[in-house]
Amino acid sequence: MKAEKTLLIDDLLRRVNASPFLLVVDYTGLKVDKFAELRKRLTGVGAEIHVFKNNLVKKAAEKAGYPGELGAHLTGQSAYVTGVKDICATAKILKNFTAEFEKPVMKVGVLEGSLLDAATIKTLADLPSREVLLSQLLGVLQAPASALARVLKAKADLDGAPAEAEAPPAAEVEAAPAEAAAEPAAA
Repeated sequence: MKAEKTLLIDDLLRRVNASPFLLVVDYTGLKVDKFAELRKRLTGVGAEIHVFKNNLVKKAAEKAGYPGELGAHLTGQSAYVTGVKDICATAKILKNFTAEFEKPVMKVGVLEGSLLDAATIKTLADLPSREVLLSQLLGVLQAPASALARVLKAKADLDGAPAEAEAPPAAEVEAAPAEAAAEPAAA
């Protein structure tokens, strides 16, 4: 039995180390078909949900260097969500699923070694997706460059305006030789 526990802890430790986050939910009362639906939705955002014995998770969390306070939340029927992608998308799936079926209940999470409470995880769920945030960041970074380009274009337009004003229009240049040629002939 000890070898089996060691294998389970090693498997869980591998999952925890491969994921930038760990979310712990209470799935008490969640029917099997709903749990399967949640698993399917999480797979769509690169996340997985598994059920392990709490004491095995505590041991794996200790080995992974997770905060000690995490152990206090590992009670009751807990499921563990890990992923390789965006925690915000995973939290959004959990929040929407809970709104739809009233389960699972968010307990706690760990992100990059920091403990997150349920309220913080719900806040992460409300953030836009990673792609939207990156495009917003790109817009912010491009804004000064485009503003500078408009200023430089306006400056160039202003610098070019006096030169155009000093030169006579093309119609006047063409008319002047014709008038000069017409004057001697009239005299």
